[in-house]
Amino acid sequence: MLFFRPAGLSDSDAIVALVTSAYRGDASRAGWTTEADLLDGPRIDAGLLADDLANPAGRVVVGLDGDEIVACCNVVRRADGLAYFGMFAVSPSRQGAGLGKEVLAEAERIAAEEWELPAIEMTVLEQRPELLAFYERRGYERTGAFAPFPYGEERFGLPRRDDLRMVVLRKRF
Repeated sequence: MLFFRPAGLSDSDAIVALVTSAYRGDASRAGWTTEADLLDGPRIDAGLLADDLANPAGRVVVGLDGDEIVACCNVVRRADGLAYFGMFAVSPSRQGAGLGKEVLAEAERIAAEEWELPAIEMTVLEQRPELLAFYERRGYERTGAFAPFPYGEERFGLPRRDDLRMVVLRKRF
């Protein structure tokens, strides 16, 4: 079981390394969340993370096992009255042990109980059917909406394909 706390600037290096290891490069292939066949380059950088940490409408959360950060996410109160869930990562060597479900439950708890919001949304690459199925098994539904992949913004990664887009998922509380 993880201990959760809000992240601070002193966690930045560990969070950037964790998110990168979960999604990009050969290290990510140890887990099932890899995007290494779809994207190269960064998933997040220190500047993006600093913006997330400074956002008064959001909370970057880290999951610790002892003193080690092994999971994280970002939960944001949007102006439309919903929560947004992103920057979700679990260390590749720890994936498949239920930690992701714990992180997801913590984000949902923040949105539903602390912020009293009616629903939470996220975006997932359409080319990740196993990840979409993971969220659907946890009550997330496809809204029918899509978000374009931010082509040309290298700070989000270097696409290896020209057909990437994001599926919008929502869970009502």
